[in-house]
Amino acid sequence: MLTAQQRTLIKATVPLLETGGEALTRHFYQLMLGEYPQVRPLFNQAHQASGDQQRALANGVLMYARNIDRLEALGPLVGQIVSKHVSLQILPEHYPIVGSCLLRAIREVLGEQIATDEVIDAWGAAYGQLAQILIDAEEGAYAANAEAKGGWRGARGFRVAQKIVESEEIVSLHLVPEDGGALLDFQPGQYIGLRLQLDGEELRRNYSLSACGNGREYRISVKREPGGKASNYLHDRVQVGDRLELFPPAGDFVLRESNKPLVLISAGVGITPALSMLEAARGHGRPIHFIHCARHAGVHAFRGWVDAQTLAHPQVRHFVCYSEPRDEDQGHAEGFLTREQLAEWLPEERDLDAYFLGPKPFMAQVKKHLRELGVPEQQSHYEFFGPASSLEA
Repeated sequence: MLTAQQRTLIKATVPLLETGGEALTRHFYQLMLGEYPQVRPLFNQAHQASGDQQRALANGVLMYARNIDRLEALGPLVGQIVSKHVSLQILPEHYPIVGSCLLRAIREVLGEQIATDEVIDAWGAAYGQLAQILIDAEEGAYAANAEAKGGWRGARGFRVAQKIVESEEIVSLHLVPEDGGALLDFQPGQYIGLRLQLDGEELRRNYSLSACGNGREYRISVKREPGGKASNYLHDRVQVGDRLELFPPAGDFVLRESNKPLVLISAGVGITPALSMLEAARGHGRPIHFIHCARHAGVHAFRGWVDAQTLAHPQVRHFVCYSEPRDEDQGHAEGFLTREQLAEWLPEERDLDAYFLGPKPFMAQVKKHLRELGVPEQQSHYEFFGPASSLEA
């Protein structure tokens, strides 16, 4: 339990975190990843190189310090962290490693005159409090997954039943449990964790489930990323019959029950969770507007499937925007998705539910456009493929 004095000391570090939080988290990751190789598989090195991971952690530490007196103000942040941790199988034994490196980073970056023994003790108590909250929530999720029909704890072996090329950049893998047992259901929009062994190196990655659950298989659809170790391995080396290890589905970017018009807006591989959302919602009669942005038709996956939904379900409308169309490409608009174009494609009734996913600049613009067009902020939902960050630019 944090004392009143410890809370005061934590809040006193907020100005330092506002100006130097990223320097602190950069040093933290250097310490931890350099000295504890057992945790390296839990972190995507591309996110380390881009600085996204450091910025996300700096923001999380800052938010925690700001709200140390009222943790309920953190809102969905804790749930998002828990979902990511569960998908990667973060375990209680990982937390002492993180805590010791974090306290060292605070001392070494802020210096002993600022990071006194009292400040370090306060942050140690604060970290212990947060760690226990996360450990308890994660154990609840692990236990629920293990007890559910078709569920499991830890890694489970799957076989690649089908491998289908969806576009010039995206390939789908249909995965069936090698034990032949039942398969845990999931909510549209969730993702699975994948554990890979590449030339003696372990990697863990998240991939959205791109089709609704059917009790027999999971489908993931993976974009080839330039230089991406995991995505290039899945594209080039994994074949039908190969074995992969999966962690149970997780994630809180899910389709909520509603009778309001549904708008699904995606760009690039951000289409993957939108597919399962469309599949789940198409039979309920609510208007659905499916808006997808891609560079050109060659990299546009699943267009034929979405077009088929519009033919089979009159309440589904499909709009396509190509930013770099080729001569033969047939979209509904060209260039980047503007507010004016989005206004034309949205339902007239702006009391709607919007879900969007894609590159961060795209999501920032969509969020801004939706707000300006009168869509209620609390009905505008999004998720990050990588570390979370602010979309307010």
